[in-house]
Amino acid sequence: MRSIMVLNSKGGSGKSTVATNLASYYATQGRKVVLADFDPQSSSMEWLSARSSGRKSILGVDASAGNFRVPRSADYVIYDTPAAVHGKQLNALLRRAQSIIIPILPSPIDMRAATPFIQKVLDNGRIARKECRVALIANRCRENTNVYHQLDTFLRKVRKAPFISVLRETQNYNKAAERGLGIFELAPYLARKDRDQWEPIIKWLASKRSMPTG
Repeated sequence: MRSIMVLNSKGGSGKSTVATNLASYYATQGRKVVLADFDPQSSSMEWLSARSSGRKSILGVDASAGNFRVPRSADYVIYDTPAAVHGKQLNALLRRAQSIIIPILPSPIDMRAATPFIQKVLDNGRIARKECRVALIANRCRENTNVYHQLDTFLRKVRKAPFISVLRETQNYNKAAERGLGIFELAPYLARKDRDQWEPIIKWLASKRSMPTG
């Protein structure tokens, strides 16, 4: 079973958007997908409730209460996590994942908050022993703005965690979310650029670089 976690202690960083799009992508590939939502706000579960029964099936699990099981038959489990995770809660979450994606927004507040959080993640024993791999993405970006270039520079300086892609700010994500869809389920002519931006993420998750070696 492949386990992928979307993580950031800063609220509003787009964790649910990334998690739901990953879940929908793997579902469109014919995989058995579980979307486990640790966030009490239940954004991923609400996304699933809007999903048509005619679409590829994704099993939703409310993990916010702490007591849940992921079916062994699942090919992929995608974990959507809450904000403000630290200490024991953060360590408990990290034990569940093989790969972690940290989305960061192009704002000074988000970059300042990300600096100590990323370091806490990288200092975790599982990460240090390469039992879990971490990658960074820039989310909701408007290219060729000063703050975007600041975020690009910031992410490229982070050691031990590759910066793998930039996702643009676009209404396509909102349009898809309203219907419980992912970007790969929109018409190609509408979302071609967004799909291209997702390709490095999918490629990293399919590579040995994203898998535990410890």
